Amino acid sequence: MSSVAVLTPESFAEHRSGGVPEDEAYIPTYLEAFPPLPENRGNLGDKSGELGRAWSTKIRPIRASVITQVFNVPLEERRYKDNSQFGDGGEEAKVCLDIMQRTGAHIELSLAKDQGLSIMVTGKLDSVMKARKEIVARLQTQASATVAIPKEHHRFVIGKNGEKLQELELKTATKIAIPRPDDPNLNIRITGTKEGIEKARHEILLISAEQDKRAVERLSLEKAYHPFIAGAHNRLVQELNRETGARISIPPPGLHKDEIVITGEKEAVALAASRIQAIYNDKKRKTTTISVEVKKSQHKYIVGPKGNSLHEIMESTGVSVEMPPLDSASETIILRGEPDKLGPALTQVYAKAKSVKVVEVTAPAWLHRFIIGKKGQNIGRITQQLPRVHIEFTDGEEQISLEGPTEEVEQAQVQIQGIIRDLLVRMDYTEVNIDQRFHRHLIGKNGANINRIKEQYKVSVWIPQEPDRSGLVRIEGDPKGVQLARKELMEVAHRMENECTKELSVEQRFHRSIIGQKGEKIKEVRDKFPEVVINFPDPAQKSDMVQLRGPKNEVEKCSTFLAKLIQDLVENTFSLSITIFKQFHKNIIGKGGANIKKIREETCTKIDLPAENSNSETIVITGRKNNCEAARDRILAVQRELANNREAEVTIPAKLHNSVIGSKGCLVRAIMEDCAGVHIHFPSEGSGSDKVTIRGPAGEVERAKRQLLLLAEEKEVNNFTAELHAKPEYHKFLIGRGGVNIRRVRDCTGARIIFPSPDETEKELITIVGKEEAVRLAQKELETLLKNLNDVVEDCMVVETRHHRHFVCRRGQVLRELAEEYGGVAVSFPRTGAHSDRITLKGAKDCVEAAKRRIQEIIEDLEAQVSVEVEVPQQYHRAVMGPKGCRIQQITRDHDVQVKFPDRDESQEAPPPQENGNASLEGETVPRRCDIITISGRTEKCELAKTALLALVPVTEDVQVSYDLHRYIIGQKGSGIRKMMEEYEVNIWVPPPDQQSDVIKVTGQMASVERAKLGLLERVRELQAEQEDRRSSLRSVKTTMSASSSLIKGTSSRSGVCALYSVRIILRYLIPFPVHRSPDVIVISGYERNTEVARSAIEQLVSALQEMVNQDVHIDPRTHARIIGARGKAVRKAMEEFKVDIRFPQPGSEDPGRVTVTGLPDCVDNAIEHLLNLEEEYVSDGGEKLRTDDYLDTRRHRPFPPDVFTLLTVVLTLSVSQAPDMSSAEDFPTFGAGAAPKQTSAWGPKKF
Repeated sequence: MSSVAVLTPESFAEHRSGGVPEDEAYIPTYLEAFPPLPENRGNLGDKSGELGRAWSTKIRPIRASVITQVFNVPLEERRYKDNSQFGDGGEEAKVCLDIMQRTGAHIELSLAKDQGLSIMVTGKLDSVMKARKEIVARLQTQASATVAIPKEHHRFVIGKNGEKLQELELKTATKIAIPRPDDPNLNIRITGTKEGIEKARHEILLISAEQDKRAVERLSLEKAYHPFIAGAHNRLVQELNRETGARISIPPPGLHKDEIVITGEKEAVALAASRIQAIYNDKKRKTTTISVEVKKSQHKYIVGPKGNSLHEIMESTGVSVEMPPLDSASETIILRGEPDKLGPALTQVYAKAKSVKVVEVTAPAWLHRFIIGKKGQNIGRITQQLPRVHIEFTDGEEQISLEGPTEEVEQAQVQIQGIIRDLLVRMDYTEVNIDQRFHRHLIGKNGANINRIKEQYKVSVWIPQEPDRSGLVRIEGDPKGVQLARKELMEVAHRMENECTKELSVEQRFHRSIIGQKGEKIKEVRDKFPEVVINFPDPAQKSDMVQLRGPKNEVEKCSTFLAKLIQDLVENTFSLSITIFKQFHKNIIGKGGANIKKIREETCTKIDLPAENSNSETIVITGRKNNCEAARDRILAVQRELANNREAEVTIPAKLHNSVIGSKGCLVRAIMEDCAGVHIHFPSEGSGSDKVTIRGPAGEVERAKRQLLLLAEEKEVNNFTAELHAKPEYHKFLIGRGGVNIRRVRDCTGARIIFPSPDETEKELITIVGKEEAVRLAQKELETLLKNLNDVVEDCMVVETRHHRHFVCRRGQVLRELAEEYGGVAVSFPRTGAHSDRITLKGAKDCVEAAKRRIQEIIEDLEAQVSVEVEVPQQYHRAVMGPKGCRIQQITRDHDVQVKFPDRDESQEAPPPQENGNASLEGETVPRRCDIITISGRTEKCELAKTALLALVPVTEDVQVSYDLHRYIIGQKGSGIRKMMEEYEVNIWVPPPDQQSDVIKVTGQMASVERAKLGLLERVRELQAEQEDRRSSLRSVKTTMSASSSLIKGTSSRSGVCALYSVRIILRYLIPFPVHRSPDVIVISGYERNTEVARSAIEQLVSALQEMVNQDVHIDPRTHARIIGARGKAVRKAMEEFKVDIRFPQPGSEDPGRVTVTGLPDCVDNAIEHLLNLEEEYVSDGGEKLRTDDYLDTRRHRPFPPDVFTLLTVVLTLSVSQAPDMSSAEDFPTFGAGAAPKQTSAWGPKKF
């Protein structure tokens, strides 16, 4: 629970000062805050006083983190009084919203009975004060007043850094303007409410009155005597401050100013001034001066850190030492004091000047970092031994500066010189000039090369940064290592100079072929050319450039090798397609694939045939061009031998090929369908060939040839083309609004006019296609329009200023649309504040006139615009908008209106209760603001849009459907109900099973709900008819037939079960499979006519099974896995092709190579031959790679698990004497294994 406190001036002042009252600063101990109770009643009286004092101790209160302040604005002082209804989003609400966003405070507004404004502000203290100030300034009428106080008091009103002024403005909620210091005006202007102005005026007068009691005294005394007034370490002036109570301000030594300022009470200021004047007069009478010359470099030792040495001299001798400014070249120091004290002071000055010695040691600059040592170890040892010695290194210079006491400096100098001598013996350096473009190769990837050189030769290598644009590489370290490193770097640089880079253009589709699987092929190339680096582009870059880098000769050899490799790839990837009649594909393949295998081997090509279940007749041949053509001729020869086909060639210009083929091949496909068995082949695009090949039966080929020539002649006549160039900005004007201009030209001439698409590079090209006469006429019309567009004119029109904002808002969207639609016409509106209603239009004459008419139409729409409110409950707004607002966007486009939805009311609270006893009229309801949708536009369009909007509001209607039919309406896994919802675009709610309700609710648009109701009722009638049909006595007919158990097992095989199931579905009869009847009897029940047909079908199946034979064949067990294929796909395909049943032995069988084939004799022979061919092919291809383990792993790939065969041998008998009842939950259980289904699990979430 948050605490609430009322803001008061006292608490605000306390908050600003950061402190607490004096009596609250004390923190009590635990015993003081919680004193112990008396042990017995007798002691209570003795200690009552002590306990009372303990409990009466004032404990510091806990301050609230959130405060609330309430204040009122009378009606006469309200700035906005013309709001028609409070809270309707007027200016006051907007202002408060803006203030809340800027300050973080929460603001609540309410109206009093006298129409005054009550404002409650809640939040942190600072936020509340800032919000209160802004509210008063923006919602309350402002008055102003002036108050005059002396100019010197203004700065006290402002305070340090303006804090006092800010505090005063926040406290009084006013704006206080103080004149600038150079302005002689004394008046301070206060702006705000009357109450705030009075408070601010009172506070300012209090500040001025307080300052009237104070005095300021300025003494102009020579700067040289200021140290005597201040005293050593400023002790004298501090003592004067304490004794007199005045504040004495002496300018610092670096400021050349003689004035000393004294402030405080008048008596205190007068006393301090007299004391200071007496000190000045005394020192001026008694003191004298002497001057000495001291080196400039020693001055800082005389001054000491923060001037401590000068204060020490003043303290011990009473003499002031005056030092020349640091920026002055003077070396003269002046000592001022009594004559007998000047001698000792001078001695101290010389002693301090010579207390520090400065020595410079010479060492090569490159040795500096070695002298310093790793992480400053070497220098650190010296400074630890001699802490008063300061050692300074300067970049680029060979001097090392030592500064400190004489003895310690000499010791440090000896140690550093020893380090330098040792390093010069052990270290050497050299510099190598290497072209900067080779630096990255010297460094290597992630610094690999340079790090190896550093570690191998124990040296440091400094390579300049790229911005330095320097080629100088510096090597430092062991002399021998330096020379070896230099030699290697020079060799690398020399090699880099002879290195070249070459880019080879290789189509990206060949990259993978060149690289090979796991990079095997490219590894061979790199092994062959080890000095060449081959870089392929990233696949995401879609680049064809392969980069070769290395020695020039090697790069050339590698480039030649890769070019030859690419040429071979291009030649071997040539592809052509031929169309072969589907019935001849099996002859081309040959028995066991012998024919196609022979063609592939002899022509060295890859030949891909379409799948057997595909309708495609295209065979694709891939390889070298001449080999592909040879393979094509051999395949076509096979087709010619099998059919009396003829081939003819027709010459059609290549430019007409696309028009003759038609959109997606529709025209040429129509000819091929009309001329049965004919195939028409056009040359590939870009070949430039005019030859079109026709193949098929002789008579049909001639017929197709005539039709093709007639079509080409027609297209040639109607395919005359002309081109016209026009600026892209003129295209929309040529097209016209809604295509009116271009449609008129097309209707008049009959020509087709094609404008460039956005992705075309030639943006100005307009193409005209059609008959020559029509094209010439259309070209003339367009040239006339363009001529008018090229005549640039400038015109003006009058548009009232109140409409200007509509055209220039949203970054000038309306103006951009005008420019795009009317040939780039430029429309210029006057600047804001110009008070002009004339606008300028510049562009082509026709474009300007059309733009003027359009602007006038927009103005008429704006003047005729009205707003219509439509009440739609907020819960339906999302449904009205549609997915991504598509429905509402369609309404705005169709009716040219603007639709505004209200802000969403997240609270979803009921309407507020009536207040003050003002009961509303009976039956009258006040609509919520969150339910009101506003439509803006012309009156008639708003009404049409309103009707369309209301039509989108969802409605819910109930449909009476018997509870027994609900699960059939839902369908398997909700498929039925989901299909209906998608078809009718509604939401259908089916009550849960535990309610057993007959009411189904349909929710959606009114028209969709009506269609859904009709569809639902139609489905109910179908289900009722099915139930009536099931209850019909016609379904109770039963017939039996006998068959041997072995044949019944045959019918339960895969093919037999499929056949029985097909008959059962088609004829709608029932063949139950119980286990307690005779195994030789099959009982069929159903309609009388259907049972007879079923009996006949089963008898045919039994007779077919009697003709079947079983034959075993030995197949190498190592090939079983490949014959079966992944998940039995290959063997299943073979069984379907040869119409047989193939069974492989179980793992661990005595004869693992025995395969059993069952079927008709001819089919069995063909299947066995196919299996033997596969065995031979796999053994020859696999060789020693085939392993027996492959066979053992086929258990997971077998086409049918063993349990399936066991289950399918169940005897087919009848267990019931009548047809099962589909309405029985026992025979046809509900989904979910008997569990009550969830309401939304079947058909997904609600749409509304």
